[in-house]
Amino acid sequence: MEQHLLLLAGGILALYFGADWMVKGAVRLEHSLGVSPLVVGLTVVAFGTSAPELVVGVVAALKGSGDLVVGNVLGSNLANIGLILGVTAALNPLLVGDQVVRVETPIMLLLTVLLYPILMDFEVSRLEGALLVALLGVYLAYLFRQASTAAGAQGFSSPVGGSARRRPRASVWLRDSALVVVGGISLVVGGRGIVSGATGLALALGVSELAIGLTVVAVGTSLPELATSVLAGLRKQTEIAVGNVIGSNIFNITGVLGASALAKPFAVDARLLSVEFPAVLILSVLLLLVPVFPLGRTIYSVQRWEGAFFLAAYFGLATWVLTAR
Repeated sequence: MEQHLLLLAGGILALYFGADWMVKGAVRLEHSLGVSPLVVGLTVVAFGTSAPELVVGVVAALKGSGDLVVGNVLGSNLANIGLILGVTAALNPLLVGDQVVRVETPIMLLLTVLLYPILMDFEVSRLEGALLVALLGVYLAYLFRQASTAAGAQGFSSPVGGSARRRPRASVWLRDSALVVVGGISLVVGGRGIVSGATGLALALGVSELAIGLTVVAVGTSLPELATSVLAGLRKQTEIAVGNVIGSNIFNITGVLGASALAKPFAVDARLLSVEFPAVLILSVLLLLVPVFPLGRTIYSVQRWEGAFFLAAYFGLATWVLTAR
């Protein structure tokens, strides 16, 4: 019991410092590379904070725990939208660009819908895993093409807000990248510590593997996203906060589920399609519909009351998932 509690405490500390370094590194990287904070949030930050889901998914697949793989992905996506975005917006209203509402969120929703035909035979094959990973590659190619086009048109911004147009020295972006990497490693270590401690406590109480995957593991592996998005939101880096949530969901579906199936095909419980999948789909649709009031031509907002709405929806759906038979 003491060992589990120590793991939880150590994991929380690692998460805090990891989130701090991740946000600082991401902001600096945005300036040094001349790309938008949204792209940084959708890629570097999102994939870095989703590393725990990837580790858990591949290990679970190799052990033949398909329910844990899919439960982790669906539960994490549910937590990302309802819990993480909800808490972040409730603490500080979020401003999001037109691209988030019209492009990134619909892509995330389409990928969520794609899960249904993949899971409808209650197994995920290597071919389906390869398809998901290929879709991730297409999405990354699209993002980097958009980023390079924007950087070429606008030049590289100065870290102090000037209009410098020259490419930064390699040492600058290497330093910023190192800070992101160290922050990401700390987030992974912290997430694993919390998951190990919480899972040990849950198993001691006789909780089922699927329930652990949907709650303890899913929320535990989402803690890096929570820490990073909340800190980014409080520091007014709202595009990084929102990009982290959407990018993490996209990576969970394509990267985590795809890599897990490539490592070893696995079977899944039939109830995932009738309970867990609809819950995630509902929140994904809500995320598309909520920022409907533009503050300008290209700026939308997620207000505190909307954050509270997401939180209420999350706890309501999580309760339904845990009590459904």
